Amino acid sequence: MAKKRKKIIIMGAAGRDFHNFNCRYRNDKSVEVVCFTATQIPDIDGRKYPKELTGPLYPKGIPIYPEDDLYQLIQEHEINEVVFAYSDVTHEYVMHKASAVLTTGANFTLLGARDTMIQSKKPVVAICAVRTGSGKSQTTRRVCEILKNMGFKVAAIRHPMPYGDLVKQTCQRFATLGDLKKHKCTIEEMEEYEPHIMRGQVVYAGVDYGVILKEAEKEADIIVWDGGNNDLPFYLPDVYITVVDPHRAGHEISYFPGESNLLAADIVVMNKIETADPESIEVVRTNIMDYNPTAVIIEGASPISVDNPEAITGQRVLVVEDGPTVTHGEMAYGAGMVAAEKFGAAEVVDPRPFLKGTLKDTFAMYPDIGALLPAMGYGGKQIKDLEATIAATECDSVIIGTPIDLRRIVKITKPSARVTYELQEIGHPTLEEILTAVLPEVQKKRKK
Repeated sequence: MAKKRKKIIIMGAAGRDFHNFNCRYRNDKSVEVVCFTATQIPDIDGRKYPKELTGPLYPKGIPIYPEDDLYQLIQEHEINEVVFAYSDVTHEYVMHKASAVLTTGANFTLLGARDTMIQSKKPVVAICAVRTGSGKSQTTRRVCEILKNMGFKVAAIRHPMPYGDLVKQTCQRFATLGDLKKHKCTIEEMEEYEPHIMRGQVVYAGVDYGVILKEAEKEADIIVWDGGNNDLPFYLPDVYITVVDPHRAGHEISYFPGESNLLAADIVVMNKIETADPESIEVVRTNIMDYNPTAVIIEGASPISVDNPEAITGQRVLVVEDGPTVTHGEMAYGAGMVAAEKFGAAEVVDPRPFLKGTLKDTFAMYPDIGALLPAMGYGGKQIKDLEATIAATECDSVIIGTPIDLRRIVKITKPSARVTYELQEIGHPTLEEILTAVLPEVQKKRKK
């Protein structure tokens, strides 16, 4: 008599969940992944993980349901195990989910590195964080710059954001701005890919990170993992860099799986020290030294600059910030708010009376956002609602604190100022000094 397959649900948010399936379950005949559940990102439930990606064990693909249906699904399908597979939530949140699942009789599982980190043929430098919005992106750009100056061919591989046609997004390569249009990128995707492209850096992303890695290895000497949220790397790192944020002191040891990134790090970049208060900086420094005493600590700043300060000084401004940072990242402000204060805005206008369409839902889901506007752009409807909200807001000008120039995507008729920022290391050691010393040793080990 054939052994009954174990029934599994994977809880996700269109990223880590698919990767866990691809790595651990796709070809495992002893289990049946009944479905995925989805949260955090709008409009990603009600789809299927398509048959083209699921493999022969799942000829009809795998459905994706709202996470709100989880407990009903467990009972209906007699689920044996629930796998938690998304990031940037508190330890308490994870255990509340676990506690509820356990009451149904199902097991609650977290997958680790052995089952989910793919070994590359090339050296891997991973940049991760303890929270969304800590400064991974500028750190990744700095690392890519250093490696290219060292003479390496670099491929950056970005954490997934597959919100469209999953089959077409299996493996994506971005080298020009035209590639953003070709792949029908959302604002969230553009915010991560465009800064690389503008520096001549090729970046890969998609859904199947085994396929993606093989393609990237064809043109690169070194792979740079450009992490998302505070998730763990999808590839086994040779150099593990974790970014921490003293504006959210204590979060480095209280959020999942960001604490794991802190514990695993070879290098910890303490970012934003130019704007954080000294007490918070010392809290974070103490936690680093207590939890990972062997890590090298690099102090860093992300000083801002603006292209049109006259649009801020003395003006009533609407501040548009990076969406994920101020929603599930829980930051009370971003680069736009810093610019408003630095350049003397007369008033920051609250956009909430002027919200249109789906942005009302965003503020209902994240009521602590406050008097700023997250640049939500997971789809065409959200982008139109963002444009309409900006147009309706009674202000003199708009501060764009997003990683891309939002004016390229959204029509903004009011005067505007764009904020930019890069990582600036303070003191020694620097990332360049460490990478210059470490990478030759990594290469020697790989040749043995």
